[in-house]
Amino acid sequence: MLSLFESKAHEEILNKINKLDENSRAKWGKMNVAQMLAHCCEPIKVPLEKLTLKKPNIVMKVLFSFFKNSLYNDKPWKHGLPTSKEYKVVDGKVFFDEKNKLIDLINEFHSKKDQTNWPPHPFCGHLTSEQWGKMQYKHLDHHLNQFGV
Repeated sequence: MLSLFESKAHEEILNKINKLDENSRAKWGKMNVAQMLAHCCEPIKVPLEKLTLKKPNIVMKVLFSFFKNSLYNDKPWKHGLPTSKEYKVVDGKVFFDEKNKLIDLINEFHSKKDQTNWPPHPFCGHLTSEQWGKMQYKHLDHHLNQFGV
């Protein structure tokens, strides 16, 4: 799995985003392209400490421990997986605004490629830089594939 900290992967993701336009249609799912871009911003905010997620109860924490490595391994995610309520976007969004916000967050995250001390993920606990980078890449790639880029 590529990492968003790798220059090649960073450039690839930005190129895919720039292939989208406000008329891009999803191959699956309920979100339109602007909502997808807004949705993709949310997980990147967590390691940047711009979004604080409520800590899960013990049952949810145990459930997450079973699929933690699926967040950053090489196996593609299935279509239609459930989304955490903190990341759901159901209201209308403006494509160009969301595109610019996402690009800014991606660039900020990538600029921290040499950082070694990351905040713990509220559901998954401690993640290494490699795990954070792969998880962010995998999530973005999943949704960009959703929109055919």
